[in-house]
Amino acid sequence: MKFHKEGYASLGLVLLFSAIIIFIARYFFPGYAVASGFAYLLSGFLTITIIQFFRHPTRVITQGENYVIAPADGKVVVIEETTEGEYFKDKRLQVSIFMSPINVHVNRYPIGGDVSFFKYHPGKFLAAWEPKSSTDNERTTVVVKHKNGKEILFRQIAGALARRIVWYCKAGDKAEQCGEMGFIKFGSRVDLFLPVNTELKVKIGDTVKGSQSILAVW
Repeated sequence: MKFHKEGYASLGLVLLFSAIIIFIARYFFPGYAVASGFAYLLSGFLTITIIQFFRHPTRVITQGENYVIAPADGKVVVIEETTEGEYFKDKRLQVSIFMSPINVHVNRYPIGGDVSFFKYHPGKFLAAWEPKSSTDNERTTVVVKHKNGKEILFRQIAGALARRIVWYCKAGDKAEQCGEMGFIKFGSRVDLFLPVNTELKVKIGDTVKGSQSILAVW
């Protein structure tokens, strides 16, 4: 288990805040055990929260030329045929994964190939499970073209708590299946848009793990 690089700033702020409140409790309220106890409990809680949120577990990944692998940990909350209007502008099969604050928030490429399109969209911070979050929230759009000629679009979508999306890709990059492509801080969502004839291996309510769970076969 590693600590993700995106968490260093947050951990530093928590440790600084913890040092300040512990100093205040011990210096200004030396005779109040409750004050010191509260300061230590709050500091411990915040530190553990940050460490668990930015954890980066080592995993045995699942790969396969015909597999579409989950790009994130979470629960499948949407499976529907819909019109994707930004890039494909036609009917696609949408699969959405909701990432709660307790999930690992590393995002990975669901397939290997070439990054044929990338765009960042500033936006709102609606709750990640809201349907409009896919089009109104802060988000990125990434399209990877497989060597078989098919393309998959997936979006990192910020949620009500998530205020920063991090990505490590741009158009023209090579995408390695299950390779790390980004991170979303706190609760969020990832949408995938697949060809309509894709054979799904998950259903609504299923819990998936990024880099391990097979979402579909094509």
